[in-house]
Amino acid sequence: MSESEGGVDPVTLEVVRNACIAVAEEMNANLIRTGYSPNIKERRDCSCALFDAGGEMISQAENMPVHLGAMPFSVAAAVEQFPPETLEPGDSVLLNDPFRGGAHLPDLTLVSPVFVDGAVVAYAANRAHHADIGGARAGSVAADSTEIYQEGLRIPPVKFASGGDVNEDVLSMILANVRTPDERRGDLRAQEAANATGRRRFTDLAEKYGDTLAPALEAVKDYSERRMRTEIESLPDGTYAFEDVLDDDGRGNEDLPVRAAVTVDGDEVTVDFAGTAPQTAGPVNAVFAVTASATYYAVRCVTDPEIPPNHGCYRPITIETPERSLVDPEPPAAVVGGNLETSQRVTDVVLGAFAEADVSRVLAGSQGTMNNVTFGGTDPRTERPYAFYETQGGGFGGRDGKDGMDGVHVHMSNTMNTPIEVLETAYPLRVERYELRPDSGGAGQYRGGLGLRRDISVRGHTATFSLLADRQRHAPYGLAGGEDGEPGAAYRLDAAGTARLAGKSTHDLPAGTTVSLRTPGAGGYGPPEERDPSLLAADLRLEKVTEAAARSHYGDDPVDAAVDLLDE
Repeated sequence: MSESEGGVDPVTLEVVRNACIAVAEEMNANLIRTGYSPNIKERRDCSCALFDAGGEMISQAENMPVHLGAMPFSVAAAVEQFPPETLEPGDSVLLNDPFRGGAHLPDLTLVSPVFVDGAVVAYAANRAHHADIGGARAGSVAADSTEIYQEGLRIPPVKFASGGDVNEDVLSMILANVRTPDERRGDLRAQEAANATGRRRFTDLAEKYGDTLAPALEAVKDYSERRMRTEIESLPDGTYAFEDVLDDDGRGNEDLPVRAAVTVDGDEVTVDFAGTAPQTAGPVNAVFAVTASATYYAVRCVTDPEIPPNHGCYRPITIETPERSLVDPEPPAAVVGGNLETSQRVTDVVLGAFAEADVSRVLAGSQGTMNNVTFGGTDPRTERPYAFYETQGGGFGGRDGKDGMDGVHVHMSNTMNTPIEVLETAYPLRVERYELRPDSGGAGQYRGGLGLRRDISVRGHTATFSLLADRQRHAPYGLAGGEDGEPGAAYRLDAAGTARLAGKSTHDLPAGTTVSLRTPGAGGYGPPEERDPSLLAADLRLEKVTEAAARSHYGDDPVDAAVDLLDE
């Protein structure tokens, strides 16, 4: 920062910036601590952020990228519906409508104004993935939906609380449309508690800094913008294009292209998705907020991830999308998987385009899917409905100087797994097997990360099971001479034998049936023959790579050298 920013000294600016980040992080910690469902308490499928009086983001807790880049659109929709003059202290606005700033229906966003001396000075906001929001399938992540009306309760911006009192009519309407009302009530209370923390902490800041706070927030956004422009300027000017595909939409439409042309022009970048598939029948359409979120994330990855993530760092980025397309659909398109799967492919193609400009800044293709799993039915232990949802980790792409990580949630997903102990306690399910998939990472000078195998069986009841996954026909790509990762797969295991399941499909599973989920590995980076034998030896020792596969991909001489190291 310069010696004086907007009349505010640099030390004050840095203190204010970090204080705002701390507020968002404390909000998120409170949301996780008070959340009712394993989806929030354990998987941490939630995000928090602070916005200024104009609705521009000023800080965020570093959680779910797909939430954080899209949340400003929800805040804008809430402010448009309820301008500051219509609000009072203790109010909050709830919404999930993907066509009014949301992402998909399970993600409920709560926006709460912060008042000082009778005026709105900021907004505290959070987004949490609810394990069920109604719709045709338990878990509200239906692989067979064809319109948004099948995917759950669609909530435009509505007053959820007035003057600190929850609107019981709105709450009753929500709870009457979901399978697990107690869980939803608890998670909504946690969202309220998180925003209450944000209001309280930001009010303290406003009281401490007074008239200095507003110009300090503007200066912090300007600082992020300057740093982003400097980073973009370091890239070579030009237009760089990349294309990848989604396997299918679950409705028989296969190989759906996602195309991105990235134009670097001085200190600005334009990402144009012309040539991307039209919106499709299945639930993989990504609304513009999701496409923008994935694009912002990818640009941050190839510039400097340490740039403070706020409205300012997105100002130099322009996004262009074809109307009625896979990346900008119109109602009543089914969109639940757009947030989950198409967001990952948008990330892949934008990163792939940047690799044409400077491959050293980009990692190879990661697993490229969230591997969404839902189970639902009646819990035989309680005779009450349940809905279980989780995403599965996989391989993280190899990059210049480092192997990819194994079995992690990648890019637009930054959640954790549901611990086996919690899963088996909370739901009538059992985890039979949970391990890394050897040989699933793409070979390279730097190996791609490994995918996972997670086998889950149904206990004592017939369950509805839905799988919404991708990268089962098209592998994650390698870069700079690295090889592709191994695609994913899913199987049904029962007394009749083993049957492969389609990546986007719904099934009724009798008691005792097991679903085996095999997630994709990631692409490798750099020529395999240049891999350090000591790294290859470590792979063999840890059984991440079998000797037979190593000889096939790396050649006999490197493997012999690695084996000699193991024998020493």
